[in-house]
This record gives sequence, C-alpha cells and structure tokens, in this order.
Amino acid sequence: MGVFRRGWGGVATMAAACTLALAGALVPLGDGPAPVAAADPGPVVQAHYATAQDDSGTCTQPERSLNPASGTDDGDAVARIRKYGKLKVGVDQNSYLWGFRDPATGDFAGFDIDIVKAIAKDILGDENAVQYLTVPTADRIADIQAGTVDMVVRTMTINCARIKDVAFSTAYFTAGQQILTSDDSPITGFDDSLKDKTVCTALGSTGDDELAKGAHGAHVMRVANQLDCLVQLQLGLADAVFTDNALAAGQAAQDPTVHLVGSTVTKEPYGVAMKLSDTDLVRRVNKVLNTYRADGSWQRSYHNWLEDVLPGIQPPAPLYK
Repeated sequence: MGVFRRGWGGVATMAAACTLALAGALVPLGDGPAPVAAADPGPVVQAHYATAQDDSGTCTQPERSLNPASGTDDGDAVARIRKYGKLKVGVDQNSYLWGFRDPATGDFAGFDIDIVKAIAKDILGDENAVQYLTVPTADRIADIQAGTVDMVVRTMTINCARIKDVAFSTAYFTAGQQILTSDDSPITGFDDSLKDKTVCTALGSTGDDELAKGAHGAHVMRVANQLDCLVQLQLGLADAVFTDNALAAGQAAQDPTVHLVGSTVTKEPYGVAMKLSDTDLVRRVNKVLNTYRADGSWQRSYHNWLEDVLPGIQPPAPLYK
C-alpha cells in the first residue's frame, strides 16, 4: 500500500484522476449523474458541534455513540452478517488515500478501507470477507436504510441532521471544509475572493450544506463524487473545490498543480454509519475502533496513507451517550 503514498505525479496524475472519475461504478452501485451547475444552492442543513446536549434535548454533540461496554455486542445485526458470510460496506472508489482502486491490483485501498478490514476481521475472522459497494455521496443514507449495505465507511461526517436517519460509530477522524484551487488562482480561501467564481462540491455533502448557507457570491456546481470536482477544476470548468481538507489533501497529492488555501471553516468528525436499529452492530464497531486506536493500527494506517499530506493528526477520543 505504501507505494502510492506520495501521489501519481504530473500529467499522468491528471489522466489517472480523470480515468477514475469518469470510469463509473466498478461494483454494484453506480456513481450517479453527470455534473450539474446550480445557481440556487438549495436547502440548508445545519450542523452543530457544541460541547454538550442542552436541557431541551437539542442535538449539540452528535459524535456521542453507544458504549461498547453497555449491553451485548452480538445481536440480530451481527448474526445477519455472519449468516450472509460477508460484510456489505458502502465505500468510495475515487477518494485517493481514503477509498480508491489501487492501480497496481484493482483492489480497494486507503485509510477507510483499512477500517473496513478491521471490522470484517473482528466479526467474520477474515479481513477480506467484504462485499464492497461503491456509493455516491448523496446515496449513502438511503442505501443504509434500504439494507443494501450493512454500513458505510466513506469519509462520512457525523452531524445533527444525519443522526436522525442513521446511527454512527464514535469518530475515527476529524477534518474540516476548505478550498482547493489551482496554483495560479487568485482565490484565497472560503471568502469573498470566490465572488463570480465557480465552486464545485459533491451533492449531499457537508460542503454542499455549507455552501447553501452562503457561497460568497460563487456559482455552485454539484457533482456525484468529490473526485469529479478535481476533474472539473483540471478542465477549467470550475475555479475551486470546496470539500473536506482530508479529501482535498488526497486530491492535491494526485495533482501537484493544485493546493489548499485559507483555513478550515467547519469541523467534520468521520464515523462509520449504520442502521438506527442495528444497535448491536454499532456497539461492536465501537469496540473494534477502541482496539484499533489502542493497538497502534490507527497510527500505522495514518502513517501509511495520510501523514505526508496531513501531518500532526491524532485519533479523536471516543465520546459515548
């Protein structure tokens, strides 16, 4: 896996990125429609990250999850997975360093994929007992609710809007929304330098939500997956990408002619998403993540995939309800 840590380089990088973004789904779920430019940024979905839940019951700390020490971690959901013999997981195949197709082998690889393998190993005794399904950003919740997948591990932010629809594990990484643009761009960050520019983001992402609250006069382009935004930037159809800095760092590793500018403007804790009713599976995943942090697995995966482009990151401490 470490062979690919430092990017794909130069013109070959651009070709590889375009190939990945335009290839479509290589496994059962498709990658969605072509890019659509939108002047109207759409409905607002708020996300809040205060330090505690208030007396009214308002959601203020969505990162809190079920304690693995409370109750059984082997129930109907875990039994369902064992009966099927494979863990059905919604992932990305286009997010370099997180979830992508290894060009050398065609296999899924990345930081998120390492977590998938740890969960499969714990539940089924085999890290390769996984059925990977590529899931577009906007379809993640629907595919969990429909039972198409047992879980989604796809740089998915835990927030107050989403915990009404799906259950999350404890956070396994914390990122933030930031602007990615070309080296010769006058854009300086998520600010008024975006006025009259075209900013690309993934439909249904937290970047999309943030742009809905105010885009600094930019035109918003929505696509199915974040790597499609890099292609739009490379083709000159977008002036900037607004996405998690963790994803953007992977895109910058692919293409040395782009870079992050400004500062992060949100807090994005990533979690494993599951059905609300699969409480035993949530507890089981939280137990796996506790071990993953404690035994050095998180640190090894971070060093292999992310440390070069996102130095100085530590695993977030788990928070429980």
